[in-house]
Amino acid sequence: MSGFSPATTAFQTALAANNNREWFLAHKAEYETVVKAPLAALVETLALAFAAHDVPLTGSGKNSIFRINRDIRFATDKSPYKTNAGAVLSRDGTRKARGILYIHITPTEGLMAMGFYAPEPADLAILRHAMLDRTQAWAGIEAGLARAGHALSREEALTRLPKGFDAPESAALAEALKLRHLIIRQNLSLDEMYDPALVERVLAFAPIGLPLLQWGWRALHGTKPPSRG
Repeated sequence: MSGFSPATTAFQTALAANNNREWFLAHKAEYETVVKAPLAALVETLALAFAAHDVPLTGSGKNSIFRINRDIRFATDKSPYKTNAGAVLSRDGTRKARGILYIHITPTEGLMAMGFYAPEPADLAILRHAMLDRTQAWAGIEAGLARAGHALSREEALTRLPKGFDAPESAALAEALKLRHLIIRQNLSLDEMYDPALVERVLAFAPIGLPLLQWGWRALHGTKPPSRG
């Protein structure tokens, strides 16, 4: 199932060319119909599918979707609206949870990602220490992701080890300590985003990233994630 269509990205393209309050308000009903509604339907369909497949992530049309309004308080670009649409599924169904699955669509492509994006400094320090404290467990996570063809993203990775961390014996571990995000990601074509099989694609992606989420949850909370009962 996918409610996305060329109308979704056509709206986003038009918004990019008319990114102002007057135009958006005149076309808000179109946004609700061709962008927000299909994204909400996708989230809720995925939540049901994840529950049926024992994937401990959930979400809702109300709580999972990011607002279209941009935070322009400190931005050079004062365009008021985002030209992409995104949502997360998490353990508690909120956008601010630590460890998520994220999906979005833009005028040119789609994306799904899992992991810990831009953790707070204290959380990132905990995750880095967990790599060092349980090196075999972390090596197993990285190896499993690599075997599945989803190595961790090196987006915004540091060029040097973070302050306070000595160089480990393992070169691979040193590179992992430089990561600022612990995520895997997969780009999707627009045809894939429009495809009714989009849910199945996300459902196949989720088990690949789930061990990374579970590892991070254990590190951050000191306990295993709660079972779904």
